[in-house]
Amino acid sequence: MDAQPLTLHLPHSQLEAAGRLPFYQRLIDGWHAHGGNLSLVLHDRATALATIEATPGFHILDHGRLRHPRALNAGVAYVYPFWHLDPWGIRAFSSIAEKTFDPASIPPGPARAFADRLRARLVQGRKSRYAQPAERIALPQGSIAVFLQDESHRDLTETCHLTMDQMLAALTARDDPRPILVKPHPLDSDATRHRALRRLARQDPRVQVVAANIHDMIAAAEVVVTINSATGLEAMMQGKPVILCGRADFHHIATTVTSAAELDVALSHPRGGDQHDAYLFWYFRQMCLSAQSQTLVDDVLTRISAQGLDPAAFAQTPK
Repeated sequence: MDAQPLTLHLPHSQLEAAGRLPFYQRLIDGWHAHGGNLSLVLHDRATALATIEATPGFHILDHGRLRHPRALNAGVAYVYPFWHLDPWGIRAFSSIAEKTFDPASIPPGPARAFADRLRARLVQGRKSRYAQPAERIALPQGSIAVFLQDESHRDLTETCHLTMDQMLAALTARDDPRPILVKPHPLDSDATRHRALRRLARQDPRVQVVAANIHDMIAAAEVVVTINSATGLEAMMQGKPVILCGRADFHHIATTVTSAAELDVALSHPRGGDQHDAYLFWYFRQMCLSAQSQTLVDDVLTRISAQGLDPAAFAQTPK
């Protein structure tokens, strides 16, 4: 019997093997070895739903936000090699946001070992998703570390509870002597924003606009504030409290605020705890897939099965 097809909806850069990310290449190779039928199409958000309806089998959409019983959305889950493969979307839009995190269900030994590996690779390696300065600069201890994002990005705009300007205004309005370290997003080239940040630093001596390595900033901080940046997860690697000013799918042990008043309370009483290792294990190991998994195809088939489809239908069987 012929296998049901799997269709990958990919951007131009991923359609050719030369520019393809390892997750997709390993999935393609493994799927063919599994005896499956797979095809690639250009991901066109305007026509993706119609393509799914007109094409049998299952569909995976790169950076998608489409909900359909025969589709999942794929994208890097903040930290390589972990990926979302999700029925709702990726990152802030993923269904992980609605899941229940139970730290008692997480084995402490494996969780600590996993988190230690993350810390060794990222914190001690001083590496992140975007290139970080190798130079160490003097930073005031006990600070509030604020990580900004690229406000021109559509997804960020849709997930903000506080805009970046509102977040900064709320921070500087507080009677709090702690230094406020602000790092612009490395992809934010808005000259107006950079001028506004420099002006804010001149007006408020607590504010320092820095280009430091994010792991150094987190180490110096008492608390990390962001909208929904991956720095929230990286702060958890160092056991620091995280305040989110927007919708995020890693909110479970952070504090989410929707107003300046809530931000003020959260900064006065940051949420601590010792659940960070368990949470990182739960989020990355149990909620996401690894592009390096030796069972990647089986992992994908498990996600397809969770959508109510029979995984056996996607393998070639003798006639």
